[in-house]
Amino acid sequence: MTGGARREYRTLLTDVTDHVLTVTLHRPDRLNAFTPRMMDDLLAVLDEADREDEVRAVIVTGAGRAFCAGADVSAGGGSFDHRETGAWHRDVGGRLALRLYASTKPVIAAINGPAVGVGASMTLPMDIRVASETARFGFVFARRGIVPESASSWFLPRAVGVQRAMEWVATGRLFGAGEAHAAGLVLSVHEPDELLPAARGIAREIADNTAPVSVALARQMMWRMLGEPHPMTAHRLDSRIMSQIGGGPDPVEGIESFLAKRPPDFPGRVSSDMPPIYPWWEEEEFRPLDEGRERRP
Repeated sequence: MTGGARREYRTLLTDVTDHVLTVTLHRPDRLNAFTPRMMDDLLAVLDEADREDEVRAVIVTGAGRAFCAGADVSAGGGSFDHRETGAWHRDVGGRLALRLYASTKPVIAAINGPAVGVGASMTLPMDIRVASETARFGFVFARRGIVPESASSWFLPRAVGVQRAMEWVATGRLFGAGEAHAAGLVLSVHEPDELLPAARGIAREIADNTAPVSVALARQMMWRMLGEPHPMTAHRLDSRIMSQIGGGPDPVEGIESFLAKRPPDFPGRVSSDMPPIYPWWEEEEFRPLDEGRERRP
C-alpha cells in the first residue's frame, strides 16, 4: 500500500489517500453479496492495513446501490449446509468480525445502501458507522432459518441494548437509516452524495491530529473493557500503559505542538513502538463447544 502500490483483490477495490485506506466491497452485480472469497480478501486487506504505518484509518463501503445484501445464497437451499465440517465449522462472518475486533487501525463503515444479514453484522465490530439516507438494515437470520452470526449476539446488544437487538433479531424485519440512528446503531445519516465525504472527514480528523500509537491502544482498551465487571480493571490497565508511554516522544510532541499552536507530527509507529504491555490479553482459540464433553441431547 505504501507509495500508492496496492495489492489487487478479487472482490474489493482499495485506495490510500492522505493516510486513509478506503475499501470498497466490489460485487455490484450481486449487491456485494458476501462470499468466502470476500472474507479472505477482507482479512488480507486488514492485515495489510495493520502492517502499514502509512494507513491511519480505514473506511469500508460498497460499490453500486448496496453496501452488502448478505451472504451469497446462489447455491440454493444448501447454502448454509456445513455438516461436512461438523463441530469444527467456523462461520466466515465470525472470522471477519474477530479480525476487525483485533485491528490496530480505527475502522469506519460508510453504509451506502442495503446492509442485510452478514452485511449488517459485519459492521458491528467497526468502530464508527455512518449511513446514507438510502441505507436499509436487516438482521434477517430468523427469516432464513438460521441464527445470528458474525458474533453479532455479542456485538449487537452492546451497540444498541438487548431489548432493541432482540426485537430486530426476533422479527428479522428491515428498517431504515433513521431508526438505526435513533437506536445508536449509526452515528449519523447523510444524503447519498455526502456519505463518503462525511466518513473521510472523520478519518482525516484522526489521521491529521492524533498519535497512531495512542489510537491503536485506545481502540483495544475500549473494546476489551466491554466485558469487564469493574472499572478497577480499566484503572490498572491505563495506569500501566501511562507509566510506559508517558515519558516517550509522542507525549512530548503532543504537548509541545499544543503549546506552539502548530499541527503535531507524532513520531511513534504502531509497527514498532507499542509499549511492552501490548498485547495485555491472551488470545482466544477456536474450539467446538462440545470438545472434550459428552454431547447433550
